[in-house]
Amino acid sequence: MTRIDETGGAGRTREPGETGEVSMSRSRRLVAAVDDRLGLDAIRYPVPEHANNLAWSLGGLTAVCLGLLIVTGVVLAQFYNPTPEVANASVRYIVENVTLGRFTRGLHFWAAQAMYVLAALHLIRVFFHGSYKRPREANWLIGVAMFGLTFLALFTGTVLKWDQEGYEALAHNLEGAKLLGGAGFWFSPEFAENTPILIRLYTAHIMLIPVLLVALLTLHALLIKRHRISPHPALPSTVPDTPAPLNSEQTSDAPDTTTSAAGSGQTFVEPTAPFSHHLRRVAAFGLVLLAGLAVLAVLFPPPVGPTPVAGIEVTKPLWVYWWMFTLEDWFGLPAILWGAGVLFGLLVLLPFIDRRPARYWRARPVAMTLGAAVLIALIVLTVLMLFTTPAAHLGM
Repeated sequence: MTRIDETGGAGRTREPGETGEVSMSRSRRLVAAVDDRLGLDAIRYPVPEHANNLAWSLGGLTAVCLGLLIVTGVVLAQFYNPTPEVANASVRYIVENVTLGRFTRGLHFWAAQAMYVLAALHLIRVFFHGSYKRPREANWLIGVAMFGLTFLALFTGTVLKWDQEGYEALAHNLEGAKLLGGAGFWFSPEFAENTPILIRLYTAHIMLIPVLLVALLTLHALLIKRHRISPHPALPSTVPDTPAPLNSEQTSDAPDTTTSAAGSGQTFVEPTAPFSHHLRRVAAFGLVLLAGLAVLAVLFPPPVGPTPVAGIEVTKPLWVYWWMFTLEDWFGLPAILWGAGVLFGLLVLLPFIDRRPARYWRARPVAMTLGAAVLIALIVLTVLMLFTTPAAHLGM
């Protein structure tokens, strides 16, 4: 009989046929060898217990949607033709002739909207808990930028269908670019006279926007590791809430608790777990999300509209943009630009306006009131579009 322990040294006696500990030792040695070369153990930094729930996992689920969009997008790109003359027909070909094409397109369609919803909910959660405050202002701005890119990805994806809805969406964008003057140069006919704008939007949709999203997501994750997960404002504040030292090493042997001040003579201890455990929870939530999106893709596949007709304006945009088009019906086409500019301007300025250290929502009545007013306004403007007949504002 051979005496072994978990590391292959002296230990208890292994019975004949027992291989579990040897296998575990080999697997751990393999993981250690990979970690020595790639530094995978860096993701095992401590995450407080309050971050291991659904509300604090919304950012991770947004990343899951991004991954799903990249995978399904690669498949769809094999069959899509961005030439204006055949773009709509190629979408129809994917749905009717490609194996699982209808399902793949449906999964892509619903994952895009789920990504937008989850990103919006993530921003709301961060706002509610005051997690955008010092020292996390830069990460808030990165999140706002990714939200804006998601907005653009939905727009370009809508146009790529090249049906009546997509055509009118592009027409609105071209008219808006004219109002911007030189700032809208990318959409001017003179920018690339020999290349149809649909092809340029296609390259932006499959290359420029995803690359920027992945780059910003990587930076976002690194800054989360640098600043740690923000403390829950309803719990005693972590002392101090400062970034982890650049030369600090956080390993699996780190303490499994976080000590915070809870008042004079008291100590609050919040359990922690490695970030790798948090990723497992996000993966579990992600599987549930994937199942839900798959059901939507099967039961409610996106339709394939007819080839567009120039000179008419008869469709409503995707629901994501309804609030903007209610403003357009009231105040004309420039209201789309003003509405989007005001919304994203407020999001960008937020951490520089609300600089008080208080993060609990009851201690921030002004910020919470204004935030609630903006959210209610967006919801009301969106719902009103249900009862509005689109007015013609385009010079098509």
